[in-house]
Amino acid sequence: MTGCAEPGSIVWYSTSDNAKRKYPNSWEMTETALGHKICVNTVRANTLVVEAIENGVIEELTGYQSLKTEVKYGQENSRIDILLQDSDRADCYIEVKSVTLLDNASTTGQGYFPDAQTTRGQKHLRELTEMVQTGHRAVLFFAVLHSGIENVSAAHHIDAKYSQLLKQAREAGVEVICYKAAFFDNEITLLSKVDFS
Repeated sequence: MTGCAEPGSIVWYSTSDNAKRKYPNSWEMTETALGHKICVNTVRANTLVVEAIENGVIEELTGYQSLKTEVKYGQENSRIDILLQDSDRADCYIEVKSVTLLDNASTTGQGYFPDAQTTRGQKHLRELTEMVQTGHRAVLFFAVLHSGIENVSAAHHIDAKYSQLLKQAREAGVEVICYKAAFFDNEITLLSKVDFS
């Protein structure tokens, strides 16, 4: 949540009347003093990616016959965010990550992932690499949910281990795809591809 909770920011939240929830409210979005909008509810990232795949927005992931979510896989007791399957090609395992960290000193809209050290994220990279090694397609999908971010890089300065594992995963054949969200009055949707470097 680095950079998403600065003093003076505007916050949008949702409410729930579900008595089983620990808290009745969920933080959904922030608008920064610079006017950038950030979707901070990480659950939304998976929903946005599923919608974009189903609507044919993500060209790299079109043409599969079925889409499943939260499927168990791998050797480290993981669940893949999205599994695409087709009788004519290898299964496609997609791990979705929400990108919200903007380098405020950058004039080019440089975004980073992760925004904190993540052993869970490291595990996901190992699992994706294993999928490629067993003949499947594996994708690390960065959903850019910050209106100020124009390109994405691994945050080596925050989690060097994650950065190294990501480099190894890409060398093994794990694909990295980045799409940026557009923010409208009552809607957020993934619309445009951005570069990963």
